Amino acid sequence: EVKGKSPNLTGEMINTSINQTLSRTMLTSMTTLLVVLILYFLGGEGIHGFAFALVIGVIVGTYSSIFVASPILLWMTNRSEKPNTSAV
Repeated sequence: EVKGKSPNLTGEMINTSINQTLSRTMLTSMTTLLVVLILYFLGGEGIHGFAFALVIGVIVGTYSSIFVASPILLWMTNRSEKPNTSAV
């Protein structure tokens, strides 16, 4: 939706996209985290390790979706748009 306004990917576009999807990302993550925490506390001994790994995964995944993926996308886009001047 945002990219249709301009064909070039900019930091402003990425920021707008993050702002538009932030509430959905947080709601999805919190809902998943709630279920996994219930599974951890009410599950049996054999499920505690699995549920703990899921808790860590949800937290790290949410963080990386918001704060890590966007700068990497912008960096990769800017890097691919620059002409390669190191040709021999």
